[in-house]
Amino acid sequence: MAKKISLIILILAYIIAGGNHFLHPAGYIRIIPRYIPFPVFVNYLSGFLEILFGAMLIFKITRRFAALAIGLMLIAFLPVHIQMVIDAPVKLGTLMVSPLVAWGRLALQPVLIVWVWWSAKSNL
Repeated sequence: MAKKISLIILILAYIIAGGNHFLHPAGYIRIIPRYIPFPVFVNYLSGFLEILFGAMLIFKITRRFAALAIGLMLIAFLPVHIQMVIDAPVKLGTLMVSPLVAWGRLALQPVLIVWVWWSAKSNL
């Protein structure tokens, strides 16, 4: 039961987070490190991939691939979180990210990777 609830939370979180890249792109584009080219494209691509992989978590046949892809995507997002630590405090829309919050977001990445992999290994 815990894995099923966890999986539902992950599915909803990734689909909603991915959609947010399209609804509020400015906040995401602002935190993409300057050395990454085409930040607008990168924002929309990452939003699309979050939606796609979140949806792929729904189906048992694609769940493991989606979990692996999300894990790799979280690793790919590490430069954004590292840059956020460097730039903190940084304003994201109406939210101010303090250095403590930026460090917390960075530390959360391995937890999210383990969480998505654990949830996807279920027989649901």
